[in-house]
Amino acid sequence: MSTPSTSTSSPPLSIFLLGTCDTKLHELLYLRSRILSQDPSTSIILIDVGRTPISHPSISIPQPSLLSDYSSTTITPQDLSTLPRSRVMSIMTSCLTSCLQSLSTSTTTPIHGVIAIGGSSGTSLTSAAMRRALPFLMPKLIVSTVASGDTAPYVGETDITMMYSIVDIAGKNGILDGVLDNAAGGIVGMARAYRGRESARSDTTAPNDEDGHISESDGGNSGERTKEKKKQKKKKVKVGITMFGVTTPCVDAIRSYLCPDPSSSSSSHLPSSVHEKYIFEPFIFHATGHGGRAMECLIASSNLDAVIDLTTSEIADEIVGGVMTAGPDRLRAAAERGIPQVISLGACDMVNFGPRDTLPRRFVEEKKREIYEHNSSVTLVRTNAEECRKVGEFISGQLRKNCKRPELVEVIVPTGGLSVLSVPGGVYEDKEADEVLFRAVEEGLEGSGIMVVRDKRHVNDEGFAREVAERLVSLIEKREEVDREGGDESGAGEKR
Repeated sequence: MSTPSTSTSSPPLSIFLLGTCDTKLHELLYLRSRILSQDPSTSIILIDVGRTPISHPSISIPQPSLLSDYSSTTITPQDLSTLPRSRVMSIMTSCLTSCLQSLSTSTTTPIHGVIAIGGSSGTSLTSAAMRRALPFLMPKLIVSTVASGDTAPYVGETDITMMYSIVDIAGKNGILDGVLDNAAGGIVGMARAYRGRESARSDTTAPNDEDGHISESDGGNSGERTKEKKKQKKKKVKVGITMFGVTTPCVDAIRSYLCPDPSSSSSSHLPSSVHEKYIFEPFIFHATGHGGRAMECLIASSNLDAVIDLTTSEIADEIVGGVMTAGPDRLRAAAERGIPQVISLGACDMVNFGPRDTLPRRFVEEKKREIYEHNSSVTLVRTNAEECRKVGEFISGQLRKNCKRPELVEVIVPTGGLSVLSVPGGVYEDKEADEVLFRAVEEGLEGSGIMVVRDKRHVNDEGFAREVAERLVSLIEKREEVDREGGDESGAGEKR
């Protein structure tokens, strides 16, 4: 089978290669050669982020140039050599971040992918710069000695891909050569895919504007131009939705309402006029802590237009000390952006921990506490009344403090059950604790302008899902109407 040829109109690939040339020059040069073996026309920009300056013709941006051109302070390589390691790391991270930010927005030097190699320090330095400087979906790959452990400090809420080096990145051997060869193939393949998407996108209508306003549809990459022109008359709405296993039925139903299957005989239950106006693109975030952080990050960077925050259980983990917290800034980004959002209390009846034998002792000793093994790796603890009160106060406090456009926010409370476990007769049914949660939310938002609605159905009831979807559509239409009339005086939609 022949390999599809690359379009002659496509620009050559441009890949940035990052590393400490004073300790890993030979490995960087080998990786460079393997990238070129995949595509000899590739432009490789090798950036030296090492402590000690190194001279080599293949280094595109030497360390002294990185310091002189991208440092916020006047510092020389000689100064750098006298500083503590932690300070050197901080300076080089800042310089590399500024460099990548500058070059990634340049029209003369496009970036189609970025690859780095390193140990713990090199990985920390290059990953921090990637997280801060590079947009989502631009390929980012790090070959690292620490990629088999906890990668959260390096990846964060971004799409950095990490590849374990198996052996240390120190010297030539058959294993490391093979790993770097695979990495070269990986970054070239990802860069080609990214270049293709960028080329296709330049032929379509503009994506969402920087203020987060609902954009014209980009039409996708199908190539069926007639259909795409029709689609471009509609508004594309990127909707973030939070989900857990115990709220999946509701999210699945919401997706079917927002994005009906044309081949299915079932109705989406949304008026046809809605689908004539909008193309909804759902982005589902698993509420594992990382999922909530990722959604908050995408909202803040204007990559989402609206939110159905159905599953706010990460807040319970933050309050009680579970392992799936998304941190203290949960619920902040959408409120500050002023985008339409419907919020619910899905899975706030539980806190997540690891295997049962890792449960904090206080829960084991508390005889009335309901403990449920979700699987061998996840153990759930039922939130009690006091914890529910704190969860409700957190939710109402975040919204009241940060909400720029309260008229575009609604909280819908499923009093029939917050998850598949707390429906009537379920192992987590606790009406008294739930009522404490509901009252804390209602009382905390009283007079805020944010509507709070009680719904007698449980969170996974199909009718409840439809209600949530319809309320979001109404808020989206309200925003469009207000913005058309020039009524957005709050500064909503601006980036944080």
